[in-house]
Amino acid sequence: MRKSAIFAVAAAIGLAGTAVPAVAADGPAPDPVTVQLNQDTAVRHGQVNAYQRGSDPNLALAYCPGAKAGAATFSSPALAFSQYYYGEMVGVKATMSAHANLVPGTKPGSYPLTVTCDGKQYNATFTVPAAQVSRVPQGAAKAGDGSLAG
Repeated sequence: MRKSAIFAVAAAIGLAGTAVPAVAADGPAPDPVTVQLNQDTAVRHGQVNAYQRGSDPNLALAYCPGAKAGAATFSSPALAFSQYYYGEMVGVKATMSAHANLVPGTKPGSYPLTVTCDGKQYNATFTVPAAQVSRVPQGAAKAGDGSLAG
């Protein structure tokens, strides 16, 4: 045999060994529905499924194909929803959103966020951080006022 013929046979065997066979799916495809609170942006990370205090507004987002008013809704024991929007969105894989406002008296912790889509419920868990001190304690030093100068 000539060297080129041997090389061609070896190459054919090698290529045959690296071919990836088609694999049939085992069972139904995973459900495409997703739900989350907020979205990370190029500037702010760590927003997904975390309630953002002082952020206006927090958004519940869901990818629910065919979502429309009356057929798809959000629910959570810690959030009140308003201003629903149905339709494709730019920059996030979602077909519906709603403003999500913290229910007064909600304690820090983890809570469920549910979207009802096509008669089925899909859940995510989000966290509510502790509120930061909004008032300076009486008698506290004030930066730059000279009160600590000696």
